[in-house]
Amino acid sequence: MNIIVTGGAGFIGSNFVHYVYNQRPDWNITVLDALTYAGNRANLEGLDASRFTFVEGNITDVELVDKLVSENDAIIHYAAESHNDNSLQNPRPFLDTNIIGTYTILEAVRKHGKRLHHISTDEVYGDLELDDPNRFTENTPYNPSSPYSSTKAGSDLLVHAWVRSFGITATISNCSNNYGPYQHVEKFIPRQITEVLEGRRPKLYGTGENVRDWIHTEDHSSAVLTILEKGVSGETYLIGADGEKDNKSVVELILTEMDKETDGYDHVNDRPGHDMRYAIDSTKLRTELGWMPKFTDFEAGLKATIDWYAKNEAWWAPQKHETEEKYKTQGQ
Repeated sequence: MNIIVTGGAGFIGSNFVHYVYNQRPDWNITVLDALTYAGNRANLEGLDASRFTFVEGNITDVELVDKLVSENDAIIHYAAESHNDNSLQNPRPFLDTNIIGTYTILEAVRKHGKRLHHISTDEVYGDLELDDPNRFTENTPYNPSSPYSSTKAGSDLLVHAWVRSFGITATISNCSNNYGPYQHVEKFIPRQITEVLEGRRPKLYGTGENVRDWIHTEDHSSAVLTILEKGVSGETYLIGADGEKDNKSVVELILTEMDKETDGYDHVNDRPGHDMRYAIDSTKLRTELGWMPKFTDFEAGLKATIDWYAKNEAWWAPQKHETEEKYKTQGQ
């Protein structure tokens, strides 16, 4: 197999690249990444050039995307603007990348008859009440609440439309919140870890009651590979590892693992329109395709993540000051 991974220098994309590189030694991987602030070539170190090619470019570049798609068998589309806070400050890049970029890829896939797997998010479904006994399924209606989640919902609908209208071969996955190595320090878990590492108190939005369904990024990678190889065109598969935790508990667990007092954090202004709870039902993926998560112990996974950030300050430190200055102007 020759595959393209868009956004493969980002957090989730680069973890997938390493996973496939190790699990499928006869595959060749091309990464297409615009290297915006969240993309980092250092995330792809250690990959042999005989099997790996990096292309710096934008998924809205029609000629470049057309050329790369024509030369490969499958496209795994991770590239996206993906941070809610950023979408609230400046929505336009989310429209360009998530909508126009996905359209550009779809047209190339249609022209050349290639296989597409589109990576999405559980945030397209909106949120659940804390006491709701239900979880998101593939049949949950879309109800996005931010420029980020609404543009991801739009990109999902484009994929569905191209399957139905033009007969392309494509699948979609909607995953819960990822954690693990190489995640930008603007995101919730690495932000709190690096605050403690730099001798400051973690920051918690509002009361911290908001619940997220956490999954280790390697489990996400294994699920995507399973869908790529076994998934049925036109189908959507939800990826989750039954990892529901409220934000307050996560912050306190980080402090415990880092030998700090559990009340050693500060409450900051809540995010506008902050979704209350996400929860994934991944029954379809498990029963139809036989996938199962490996990292089911969140505490162990979190400890390993803390250790990675503690050992890789040179990777995250250049991002840290600018990120915190941005949050400071927002009272967060």
